[in-house]
Amino acid sequence: MLSSIGTTVQRRIIEIFQTLKLAKKTSKDDYFTHLRLVLLAIGAVGGIGFVIKMIGELIFVNK
Repeated sequence: MLSSIGTTVQRRIIEIFQTLKLAKKTSKDDYFTHLRLVLLAIGAVGGIGFVIKMIGELIFVNK
């Protein structure tokens, strides 16, 4: 049983290395485009949360 687990782990590690060999490195332009999109999404989610929080504060302060 221990041998089959070791074989499975070895096979999985080999598959991971094969996948990493096939992957190509992105260019700086692509990297910064993705970075801008991620930061924009984080800002949008934060902005929506802020607006929801402010609406909740306004509703409960007036009661």
